Amino acid sequence: MAKERAKLFDDDDPVDVSQFAPKPGPAKDAPPAEEVRAVSEKANFPSRESGAATKDHPPSSAKGSGKPLPDQKREQRRHRTGRNIQLNLKVTKEAYDLFYQITDAEDFVLGETFEQAVMALQEKLSKRKK
Repeated sequence: MAKERAKLFDDDDPVDVSQFAPKPGPAKDAPPAEEVRAVSEKANFPSRESGAATKDHPPSSAKGSGKPLPDQKREQRRHRTGRNIQLNLKVTKEAYDLFYQITDAEDFVLGETFEQAVMALQEKLSKRKK
């Protein structure tokens, strides 16, 4: 038997929503968008709009360049591969950079690079035991 859900409001106490109203439009004395854009570009302030790239801030997809610039983020690597187990590791900066350098150079996905590395280590260890 299903229990009755708790009530949020008493039936006797109607909710007063008269104090809620839509926000007013932009201020009448606000400067035009073109003027704001010109001032922000002159002050070297980057735009937050997607796909916006200026000469000082190139797009972050610098594929094949090896290392991204310090202020760039890595390109998202999303592929349907059947790999569905996550592995989170703490590594040194050098190992991290080398891992991504190998991945970029071989045009692998991250999981494939990891699998290749584990197989190579397994092969190396099995040769050492013989």
